[in-house]
Amino acid sequence: MLLVGDDWAEDHHDVELMDSSGRTLTKSRLPEGSSGIARLHALIAAQLGDDAGDEAEVRVGIETDRGPWVAALNAAGYVVYPVNPLQAARFRQRHAVSGAKSDAADAHTLADMVRTDAHQLRAMAGDSPDAEAVKVVARVHKTLIWERTRQTQRLRHALREYFPATLEAFDAPDTLELLGKAPDPAAAARLSRAQISAALRRARRRDIDTKTTRIRAALRTEQLGRPGVVTAAYAATTRAAVAVLATLNEQITALEAQVDAHFHRHPDAEIVLSQPGLATVLGARVLAEFGDDPTRYVTAKNRKNYAGTSPITRASGKRKLVAARYVHNDRLVDALMRQAQSALQTSPGARAYYDRQRARGLDHNPALRQLANRLVGILHGCLKTRTHYDETTAWSHHVDKPAA
Repeated sequence: MLLVGDDWAEDHHDVELMDSSGRTLTKSRLPEGSSGIARLHALIAAQLGDDAGDEAEVRVGIETDRGPWVAALNAAGYVVYPVNPLQAARFRQRHAVSGAKSDAADAHTLADMVRTDAHQLRAMAGDSPDAEAVKVVARVHKTLIWERTRQTQRLRHALREYFPATLEAFDAPDTLELLGKAPDPAAAARLSRAQISAALRRARRRDIDTKTTRIRAALRTEQLGRPGVVTAAYAATTRAAVAVLATLNEQITALEAQVDAHFHRHPDAEIVLSQPGLATVLGARVLAEFGDDPTRYVTAKNRKNYAGTSPITRASGKRKLVAARYVHNDRLVDALMRQAQSALQTSPGARAYYDRQRARGLDHNPALRQLANRLVGILHGCLKTRTHYDETTAWSHHVDKPAA
């Protein structure tokens, strides 16, 4: 067995090779890219020797699970352990209290971690290229949605500072066109009914006449103002924010089409879409974050723990506390909670399960998390058996259980 610690930076990698007894064999600083990975392969081959057979095992500890370098390590047949930087820091503190830190020392720490604590680490999943592609587009799609929310909140904050009437008038994102045309009180008061109606019509709004009247009245209401030069400055920033939001909306729509295309190309797509509460976008996010390595989750509990939906227990003496997991994959938990919320409307079994949790005294969010946890177990069973979701069998173990 050969242990490799790889402390990576943007343009180089500090590596250390260690044997199973903890003896350092060699150290090196390698450049990023194909030349660096070739030199790493050469270092490993030199230590293994010509007589190393298929039984030789190379474990690599590195503080990332993404990028061409990690993909090359995985493709070479090495067992790659993506180590959380916090884990590496805590491990380093176990053996040194001075606080000293260097790239070479971090490489040594990572090599020692995969030597002694490999059973506590999770090896890199062997996801297919199709799953990786879904993950790329689904993650960026969600990131842009989060960014749109941030930009919207920033815009609302700015409007409240100089033009609060717009918060009542422009109550939906599709009125951004009007805000871009009239970002200050004087220009907004000059908007005609025809201009407002045309913008609402392009946004496919309903009850256009009523909304036009309300918007026009709100924009012409007397309000506290700011000095002209300050208002002009705010108006310039509002135009920029509107342009950014328009671009985000356009790219979110474009990426949604890519999510749809890549997701439906995956062989697990039909099974995922058969689950209650999952359509294309949410289904793609769930598949992307779980991955499709069939050996990654041995049991449904393993998948639930990774999802972060299963509770954790803290017990000491007579004190026992059951709480939600604080550390989790935000993207996966967000998708699973949204699935649970949607499943309440589409699955009688999910609704009954949720109602039983509420009857036990749980609030909405804890009950919804319990439902999400159960749905993860159902998804695991469907993927393991390669079967579609069935409403009757999925909840057969829960329909007759008492609420308390």
